[in-house]
Amino acid sequence: MSEAHAPGARGPEGTVPLAVPNIGELERAYVLEAVESGFVSSVGPFVSEFEQRFAEKVGARHAIACSTGTAAIHIGLLLLGVGRGDEVFCSDFTFVGSVNPIAYLGARPVFIDSETRTWNIDPQLLAGELDRRAAAGESLPKVVEIVHVLGQPADMEPLMAACERHGIPMLEDAAESLGATWSAGPYAGRHTGTVGAVGCFSFNGNKIATTGGGGMIVTDDDALASRARHLTTQAKVPDVGYLHDEVGYNYRLTNLAAGLGLAQLARLDEFVGAKHRIAARYDEAFADLPLILPPRVDGLDATYWLYSVMVPETDGRGRDEFLAHLNGLGIGARALWRPLHAQPPFSAAQVVGGKVGDDLFERGLSLPCATELTDDDQTRVIEAVRSFFA
Repeated sequence: MSEAHAPGARGPEGTVPLAVPNIGELERAYVLEAVESGFVSSVGPFVSEFEQRFAEKVGARHAIACSTGTAAIHIGLLLLGVGRGDEVFCSDFTFVGSVNPIAYLGARPVFIDSETRTWNIDPQLLAGELDRRAAAGESLPKVVEIVHVLGQPADMEPLMAACERHGIPMLEDAAESLGATWSAGPYAGRHTGTVGAVGCFSFNGNKIATTGGGGMIVTDDDALASRARHLTTQAKVPDVGYLHDEVGYNYRLTNLAAGLGLAQLARLDEFVGAKHRIAARYDEAFADLPLILPPRVDGLDATYWLYSVMVPETDGRGRDEFLAHLNGLGIGARALWRPLHAQPPFSAAQVVGGKVGDDLFERGLSLPCATELTDDDQTRVIEAVRSFFA
């Protein structure tokens, strides 16, 4: 998921960018080593090392590096048996990269609205629709795709319980939540992406850790991991000459990108710590303002990948006026996504639930929160936000 907020750069007037990659000497050294080794494509030692280190970091048995997060979701759905005509339940409030792979496979998405507590898929709505269909003898989805939006873990215990009750596998779209964990309940100590049958991550340029573009599939299932490696390398089998036993995909990450990712992964704790400090300072600075701040839920330890707020309408001014005010002061704020049911390619899809996703879009925006955001730049953001309400 989620190229929704493209990396920015400082403009001529010194705009504070929303989210930009944090590249240092370790990254430069690893990429240069990859270049000098001659292994620059999808064959090279950094790819397998990146996979191994990533699996260890998040606590998964297997990790398979892909060219994009969207490719990871595409393969993940294939691994779980999604095909033409199947239904996949998916979060409604998410970036379009979460749902496009469902369409690639000729399957049909059913969108489940968010809850206000976490901004993620509503467990009660999911359970209610699954139970209703089962009681009525209606078809159940092939897969349920859960998205951990904006670095916020979903309330996984009731979501998993609903899926397990009906024997439906779960795919976790953890594109935005690398480093996020649960610290209470049955999944305490687990990283997002490691609870469902398959987890998918993104390393787009604006993510906490980047490979410039790339993704990762994680799973504890040996057979699924083996098939993922096969499918992402054009389904090539050992033989004299080229032999491919099914339709495969050119989805493997390059060695160059893996070198960058390996260095970024070594700095992940540093990056997550920076996100936490930035979010805590914003929380304190905005506590007295009429803003809805990002979810803080005990036991759900977010990374605050994008620090996002909701703006109430005040004196006829709402999100759009707030956004224009910030942008006019050189603050690189961006609106949140339009829900998937409001996207033209998916306007005919079934939607379960109310209007939480619509409200998040209509009132929500993200504030600059790059891991290298300086204290002075954050002060600029805070002063710009407060001046709107002065």
